[in-house]
Amino acid sequence: MLNPQLNKHGELQHLLTIEGLPKAIVNHILDTASSFVGISDRDVKKVPLMRGKSVFNLFFENSTRTRTTFEIASKRLSADVINLNIQASSASKGESLLDTIDNLSAMHADMFVVRHAQSGAPYLIAKHLIDTKQPHVHVVNAGDGRHAHPTQGLLDMYTIRHYKKDFTNLTVAIVGDILHSRVARSDIHALTTLGVPEVRAIGPHTLLPGGLEQMGVRTFTNMDEGLKGVDVIIMLRLQNERMSGALLPSAQEYFKSYGLTPERLALAKPDAIVMHPGPMNRGVEIDSAVADGPQAVILPQVTFGIAVRMAVMSILAGNQG
Repeated sequence: MLNPQLNKHGELQHLLTIEGLPKAIVNHILDTASSFVGISDRDVKKVPLMRGKSVFNLFFENSTRTRTTFEIASKRLSADVINLNIQASSASKGESLLDTIDNLSAMHADMFVVRHAQSGAPYLIAKHLIDTKQPHVHVVNAGDGRHAHPTQGLLDMYTIRHYKKDFTNLTVAIVGDILHSRVARSDIHALTTLGVPEVRAIGPHTLLPGGLEQMGVRTFTNMDEGLKGVDVIIMLRLQNERMSGALLPSAQEYFKSYGLTPERLALAKPDAIVMHPGPMNRGVEIDSAVADGPQAVILPQVTFGIAVRMAVMSILAGNQG
């Protein structure tokens, strides 16, 4: 099973990662999202594309923003949404992940939106559904371990396309805790797939993973050098919950070297946009003057995220194995 994301016709069956996803499918998702953005402005914010379908949100790891936007997206597509309280579910009583999936599939689930602390958990579910011949059930990875967060990567690409139009003449800097960030990995795969000529990773040595150069990324440990002339800045939060050992001296020291201040932002192009997947740590990775300033597009990212997740789910629901 080389690419469990695609069915035998080359259509999207599951969304597990942006890595290896054909450029045509990435663009198809972004184009579909464009048609959904305006729904938020209607009096009736619904379309009937998933009426009668059941979407199960399986969040084995805490998340407010991602789970809420998936729930809103599902409801706007007219799907029935079931949020499982994992802490109170059978999984907390020792039931295996795949037994949980089998039981929910028996309740006629059509889609699982999965966030899990273990990298690869959504793959395991997708492979199980293929092995048990259930091509009508789809999996969306809402973040797995340090591995991938494909819908965040896609909504970031949608945001960049909205403000910059063309990917092929951009310099994009991703700043911060890249070592622990599944968002950074998804963004890097998406940016290179869409033809961005220069992707930069900026951070301290301790937070820059090996292998970035092989992915086509230029690395910088000096923030001022790395920000010179960039079109897009993607700030990442420090993933303290995933850090083992002392990788940084202190949050204050980190801000001194890698916090995005108005002075540092001035090193980028005058029309550069500032992005952040959230939640933000003000005064740690980003100054409030920047986060609330005219170049920040952090709240539009959240709005676009609903349309992008609608696009992913509607495309999956239309491809039945």
